[in-house]
Amino acid sequence: MNDDGQWIVLMGFLISIALLFLMVIISQATLVGQTTAEGVLEFPKHEIRDLRGEVFRAGEEMDAGLIEDIRVISLKRNHAIVSISFEDYPVPGREPQPMVTIRFNNGVTVYEETFIV
Repeated sequence: MNDDGQWIVLMGFLISIALLFLMVIISQATLVGQTTAEGVLEFPKHEIRDLRGEVFRAGEEMDAGLIEDIRVISLKRNHAIVSISFEDYPVPGREPQPMVTIRFNNGVTVYEETFIV
């Protein structure tokens, strides 16, 4: 009895299953790449840089009215909730330095930074 035809059919099934597996992997890789690219595009780096720049520029002279103005402008223009808080950071042998904490949340990105002015 000649069973060469059965081997050909079996190899055809194995090759088709392997190709199907590779197609699934390639389609998933494309989807992951697209999701990563969308995440990078949605990150609000310019808004955060502008906010940081204004806080650095104002420095110690930032009062409650300016903080409220920044909060309202960020909410209206960028649809982001911004919180700026000041605390005294003790420095040994010198007077305390102001420590600023900036929190930025636009519903997709949550960013928090603390630095000494």
